[in-house]
Amino acid sequence: MRMRLAQRPLAAFGMAAFLALALSLGGCTGEPASPGVIGAATAETATADTSGLAAYPSSTPKEAAKPVLGRAGETATSEGAAAGGRTIIAEPTAADLAVAGPLGDRVLGSAGAPLTVYEYASMTCPHCRAFHASSFPAIKQAYIDTGKIKWVIREFPIGRSSGNAWIITRCAKDETWHGLYERFLAEQASWVSQEVRLDAIYAVAAKEGMSRSEFDSCLANQPLVDGLNWVKERGRELGVIGTPTFFIGTKHVRQVLTPDEFKAIVEPMLSGGVVASSG
Repeated sequence: MRMRLAQRPLAAFGMAAFLALALSLGGCTGEPASPGVIGAATAETATADTSGLAAYPSSTPKEAAKPVLGRAGETATSEGAAAGGRTIIAEPTAADLAVAGPLGDRVLGSAGAPLTVYEYASMTCPHCRAFHASSFPAIKQAYIDTGKIKWVIREFPIGRSSGNAWIITRCAKDETWHGLYERFLAEQASWVSQEVRLDAIYAVAAKEGMSRSEFDSCLANQPLVDGLNWVKERGRELGVIGTPTFFIGTKHVRQVLTPDEFKAIVEPMLSGGVVASSG
């Protein structure tokens, strides 16, 4: 049965079923776990356009796509070693993680919280969607809303569809960006497909109040695209190879955490009074 399913084309059973199948299979990359990493490296498996390196497709087919939001599947190496022309930091410090880049960080919670969590996510990743559907609401209520944790969401798009969605989310207003982020994840089945569908992506953004003129202007904002490229490249330097990836303080975690698993990690940090993050 699995072989027959694997051989059927995506269109035969739809994107929603494909996302469900990918999530059930776990989506591991096969990359070895690095020291200090909990669990296997989690990768995005449901996006069919991951081979593209463009940040987003042109609004007109004749225009060249923009470079590059990067590749998946690279292994973190020791600090100072080169991988694909970049230096990979094997064990990032709090100061390394706190570097926000030209766009600044999108943050939930108190800036003065004793612990910072960095989440690297791809909008088309079914594992990111699963985390935000099943775990994040309880984590937010217990730790972010109570001032215990500052939560930083950073872009790690895999594929052009995710790149488009992240660009649009960066253009959203301060009061709507997080709702748009959550909506893109929750409504993946409506806009993720083998082809990048700008109209479908806009339909999601429109639900959070974005006009079509704002949407089109956002996609044409090259400084913003350059800034997102910086965030993606910096994530790769920090050892991010798949999504979701979390840095809890400085602890590198690559798995979909349950609320109880998250609690088991953060409570010793918080009760010990150790400032495990900065920025």
